Amino acid sequence: LWLFFFLGRLAGLAPLISPYPPNFHNQSALLLPPAWSVNGSVDYMLGTDDLGRDILSRLMNGARLTFGLSIISVIVATIFGLIIGALAGLSTGVKSSFLNHLLDLALSIPSLLIAIIIVAIIGPGLANTVWAIILATLPLFVHAISNAVRDEMEKDYAIAYRLDGASMYQVLVHAILPNIFESIVIVATMATSSAILDIAALGFLRLGAQAPSSEWGAMLAESLDLLYIAPWTVALPGVLIFISVLSINLVGDGLSSALKRRLES
Repeated sequence: LWLFFFLGRLAGLAPLISPYPPNFHNQSALLLPPAWSVNGSVDYMLGTDDLGRDILSRLMNGARLTFGLSIISVIVATIFGLIIGALAGLSTGVKSSFLNHLLDLALSIPSLLIAIIIVAIIGPGLANTVWAIILATLPLFVHAISNAVRDEMEKDYAIAYRLDGASMYQVLVHAILPNIFESIVIVATMATSSAILDIAALGFLRLGAQAPSSEWGAMLAESLDLLYIAPWTVALPGVLIFISVLSINLVGDGLSSALKRRLES
């Protein structure tokens, strides 16, 4: 959780605290190894790439693009998913059956493949990547929220609320949503790790962020040719992607365990 908060603060403050601008070139410091290496320099703690750009500064600014945009994408997908999922959960009959089959079909396709198809249609770029991630993640939220709403509507407290004269909207806002909030947070947490991987993958495939962007996936793609002569240029973005996904998954695991204990008590 602390690591998750650290990455969030880093994404917000990176332009203010990074040692150099992300695309600042120093022609006299090409392919410098990290500072702990014999040939390293403390001026460039994590070394430089083949254009003399500071890896640390680029990784810090890349946190805004990979980590920050994944959170923004998931927040937007959560809002739309909550609206559509609530309407789907309250629907019955043919409409409910059609929506369920449509969502099952969408969930059977990997989110990365959906994102690739969307980007291929609307064109590459970071802004289009964000929309692709939102649209690719949306079925997950709609499915989870609609199922949660449908389950809660059948419980005694919701039935009693309706018998007291409450409208569907009142039951949804005042009774159901407060009881499924934890479930929504858990789904959003897990979706964030998937969004990070999708943004990085699209950047790596050169369908998302384009060079000279400091997005972590784009940095991996740009430095792939340097793997044998400057492995730190590839390893460090990969390590950060791994740490980000690991921290979010562990937070989601913790939230799931806390919710289970809360329901049991």
